[in-house]
Amino acid sequence: MSAPDLDTATSGFLEEARSARLYRELADIEREPRVARMYRELAGAADQQAAFWAVRMRQAGGQPPAEAPIGFRARLALALARRIGIRPMRGVLSTLKVRGLSVYSAPAPSGHPHPIRADEIGRRHRTGAGNLRAAVFGVNDGLVSNASLIMGMAGASADPRTLLLAGIAGLLAGAFSMAAGEYVSVRSQREVFEYQIGLEREELEEYPDAEAEELALIYQAKGFPPEDARRLARTLIADPERALDTLAREELGLNPDELGSPWGAAISSFLAFAAGAVIPLLPFLLASEAAALAASIGLAATALFGVGAALSFFTGRNALMSGLRMLAIGAAAGAATYGIGALVGVSVG
Repeated sequence: MSAPDLDTATSGFLEEARSARLYRELADIEREPRVARMYRELAGAADQQAAFWAVRMRQAGGQPPAEAPIGFRARLALALARRIGIRPMRGVLSTLKVRGLSVYSAPAPSGHPHPIRADEIGRRHRTGAGNLRAAVFGVNDGLVSNASLIMGMAGASADPRTLLLAGIAGLLAGAFSMAAGEYVSVRSQREVFEYQIGLEREELEEYPDAEAEELALIYQAKGFPPEDARRLARTLIADPERALDTLAREELGLNPDELGSPWGAAISSFLAFAAGAVIPLLPFLLASEAAALAASIGLAATALFGVGAALSFFTGRNALMSGLRMLAIGAAAGAATYGIGALVGVSVG
């Protein structure tokens, strides 16, 4: 073993000692006995890893503190978890290096067997449905917001040229806003994942046996027989790349497959919003000024019904009823903004 670095050893000790305290607090909060037991055993594992770093601290000439501070962020997360439960706090807790959060995922369907081989762990049957659903919602956002904007301006008695300019401005402002929001969201998710997976990689190199034991505890909390859980964990830890992927899913509750490109998400969001927002603008570009507003309303209404019907593909609802509901929601938004625009136009005029 190479000569220990005091800063590295101190950081490792504080991290594991804080984790042990956090797990014990979570065990007291958790009402499900099986999951609470997992947290208590994870606390014991963290104590063992803290002891490992304590030895290295002493070898480097340092002295471990009697108690590691838990930190304000962890105290706040625990206070919220006591009030609303651990499940809603998973995102915050994962950044605090809490393992085992995948136990809060939706249970497998009745009759679906546990995986019995290492290559079945973490497997996902992925389709393009998630991306398609996001695209439909993006189109809907652009359609409703820009149609409502045009109706508000029409209520204020704006001329067709002004309606066109307002619609173009609404399209660009909304699309860029959506793109910026998606970029920040996906970039933040990736940063959390990269930070957490970096910690896992370091721990896997330092004490793989302890990581295997933690993984086995999580599988046991999910209902695996103890011996099967240990066998699967040992097999997975033997393959570093597979181990990192599994630890991200099972210990951190993160799904690497769901983290896309920030730029890809931004561009997709921009295009989806713009595709919806351009629909009520088309008549102002193609029809006469006299017929443009009526044509815009008709085209927007048709598109709203179509979007609602398309959403029934994901919800399983009746397509006709889903389309009519979306049409009613869009009509209500348009009528409200038209009325507000009319009132503002009268008061300003």
